[in-house]
Amino acid sequence: MKSTFKNILAVIAGCIIGSVVNMGIIQASGSIIPPPEGADITTMEGLKASMHLFRPKHFLMPFLAHALGTFSGALLAALIAANHKIKIALGVGFFFLAGGIASVFMLPSPTWFAIVDLVFAYLPMAYIAGRMIIKKG
Repeated sequence: MKSTFKNILAVIAGCIIGSVVNMGIIQASGSIIPPPEGADITTMEGLKASMHLFRPKHFLMPFLAHALGTFSGALLAALIAANHKIKIALGVGFFFLAGGIASVFMLPSPTWFAIVDLVFAYLPMAYIAGRMIIKKG
C-alpha cells in the first residue's frame, strides 16, 4: 500500500511541477519571441482572434512549453515513483496530452502545429524522461 500512495503522489507532483514549468515558459515566451503586431495574447478571446497573425516562429515557445513541461513533470514523477516508473511517467504524459487535445479544440491553431504538438510534445517526452530515470537507477 505504501508504494501505491507514493506512486499517486508522484503523479500529482509531476503534474504540478510540469504545469509550473509549462506556464513559466509560456509567460516568458513573449519576451523571447514577441507576439505579432496587434495580437492580444492576454485573454483567450484575444488569442483566438489574433491566431491568424501568428507565424511558425510564434509556435516554437508553446511547443517547448508543452514538451519541457511534460518532460520535467514525467521526470520528477518517475524519480519519486516507488515502482512502475515508465508507467508513472507516461501517466503524467497522458495528463498533459489531454490538455494538449483540449487546447487544439479551444484554439484555432494551424493543423501542422496541432499534429506536431500532439505527436511529439507529450508521450515521447514522458517516455524519454521515464527511460532516463530507469537507466540512471
